Amino acid sequence: MEIGRHSLAVLVLSVASVVLMKQLQTWKDMSRISDEPVVLATGGAGFIGSHIVVELLNNGFSVVVIDNLVNALKGNDGGPKPESLRRVEKITNKTVTFYNVDLLDIDALKSVFLKHNIVCVIHFAALKAVGESCEIPLTYYKNNVMGSINLLEVMKEFNVKKLLFSSSATVYGLPQKLPLTEDHPTGQGCTNPYGKTKYFIEEILQDLCASDKTWSVVALRYFNPIGAHKSGLIGEDPNGIPSNLMPYIAQVATGKRAELKVYGNDYDTLDGTGVRDYIHIVDLAEGHISGMKKVMDKAFSGWRVYNLGTGTGYSVLQIVHEFESASGKKVPYSIVERRPGDVASSYADPTRAKKELQWTAKRTLSDMCQDTWKWQSQNPNGFKG
Repeated sequence: MEIGRHSLAVLVLSVASVVLMKQLQTWKDMSRISDEPVVLATGGAGFIGSHIVVELLNNGFSVVVIDNLVNALKGNDGGPKPESLRRVEKITNKTVTFYNVDLLDIDALKSVFLKHNIVCVIHFAALKAVGESCEIPLTYYKNNVMGSINLLEVMKEFNVKKLLFSSSATVYGLPQKLPLTEDHPTGQGCTNPYGKTKYFIEEILQDLCASDKTWSVVALRYFNPIGAHKSGLIGEDPNGIPSNLMPYIAQVATGKRAELKVYGNDYDTLDGTGVRDYIHIVDLAEGHISGMKKVMDKAFSGWRVYNLGTGTGYSVLQIVHEFESASGKKVPYSIVERRPGDVASSYADPTRAKKELQWTAKRTLSDMCQDTWKWQSQNPNGFKG
């Protein structure tokens, strides 16, 4: 008799489970807006993300963007869509679906996966200021690392296992050799919490790929993206005081800031100021299209990383002088103490990307400065109008 009761209980539970699964599937089907394959861009309303969304749309991809607007502004029309994405739509004459979602809100994130047939994710969303990360490290670890873990868990739940990750050259820490190749040690001597968050996420992704061979993950280690879209409609528009060099220079040139503060002139470089590998934002965006093709290739699985840089380093003062030439404006500056977390020189060896992705940076430093000036001079208050 006991066996009969047990068997009946198992049967009831099995039937209930099947019914529940069917109900859940029905709910998912009802929630689904479209079965059209789409690329999800997290943080896609920011400086880097918006330029890459332009290239995705121009290359035939349908795109859904999620962003918590930490690094972006709401539209000037009063609507929910960020102004950067409204202008992306103007540039491309195509529509971008947008949701105001924070990766720390896992339920809101799941709702986006329920609504769309997401086939690949490009993960830009992150706090990204080196200096600020030294001041509020817990905020950076929570936002960048926990947000990424939430994203990966939801991707796994919905069986979306193709990812293009926005990483950074900061994972190399203090360079042991230059130029920096992808096999340079990472995580050793990372000089700031921002760089450590990128390093930790890379480690998580490698562990994930090792544990499950069905994942396809490409990490792109950015060097220093500057410039703007040639239309002048979108560019870098930081909230508050810029933490990156080029937007600060541009705001000084328009009179919004009195002078540029140059952090240190006693580095072991040609003029004592820090040297970085600056890459045009559109070159970087085109590198993502090449990375997307790699991730979507059925023959590819596992983990692969690529540097996205030009292979040439420029000092802070070289950037200042080139910008003065491009804009016809004087950029006053003063030398102040070094900034915590900065290194003397950092520039890429982009050979692997050239060989495997057939990608190379084409635009010059002059192009970067001219396009930045066009953006800034046409939009002295950024996206605020």
